[in-house]
Amino acid sequence: MLRHRPIASPKLGQWIPENPRRSISRANSRVDWRRPATAANDTAGMLVLMRRSLHRMGDMVEFASNGSTATGYLSVPESGTGPGLVVIQEWWGLNDHIKDVTDRFAAEGFVALAPDLYHGTVTDEPDEAGKEMMALELGRAAKDLSGAVEYVRERSGHDRIGVTGFCMGGGLTLTLACQRPDAVAVAVPWYGVIPWPDAQPDWSALNGVVVAHIAENDDYFGPEAAAALDATLTSLGKDATFHVYAGGDHAFFNDTRPDVYHAEHSATAWQRTLDALHAQLD
Repeated sequence: MLRHRPIASPKLGQWIPENPRRSISRANSRVDWRRPATAANDTAGMLVLMRRSLHRMGDMVEFASNGSTATGYLSVPESGTGPGLVVIQEWWGLNDHIKDVTDRFAAEGFVALAPDLYHGTVTDEPDEAGKEMMALELGRAAKDLSGAVEYVRERSGHDRIGVTGFCMGGGLTLTLACQRPDAVAVAVPWYGVIPWPDAQPDWSALNGVVVAHIAENDDYFGPEAAAALDATLTSLGKDATFHVYAGGDHAFFNDTRPDVYHAEHSATAWQRTLDALHAQLD
């Protein structure tokens, strides 16, 4: 059972459980997160996508996937090398927002690859996105993700890599960390969802550090679910930190969706992500 004590902060309230290696913290709107990720009908969201698409850093690449091939969006630093990172899409597919996030990681010095788990399908309709997510062939997705890990390891020259993902990709981030403990040194899921009953990770296999971002107003994986997972990982002696963002909605990092985007939480979570990745991969 977690016991929390408040820590004063000008803008944040934080609670730390008994185990000093693990924490659930709360940082400083309620809306339906099932709106199109690209905010296609929203002028601000469209302007963000148009501006960033003109400054795309990376390219689509092909990589081996257990005897077959898969594709993904690869973005690398100006230096051409750096620690490796796999970036996993939301349920919308490999859209411009995820490519932009991948570029942002490259700008921070990472060799970043976002595999295309839908193999070319991208949607901005919530119902269609839900169907695509639930129809995802988990066996093939596991092979594609493992192939992405190997590609990034080779491309970066680092055996130990990081993985991060959003929504569906957040859940798959944790799954991949458990499936490839030999390679994943740090996993950073953002409001992760694991909706497939047959895809529950083997938490005992987890070998990397976990730093998770949880939205307080997330009905799919909110603070209660985070606390339950925290307890499970604690019992297994794993190294994990869960940051709960007070008042935050699911997808609060998606700046193409003004209905849920939270600039302050995004900035805080982004810095925490970079700190976690650099601490384990540099």
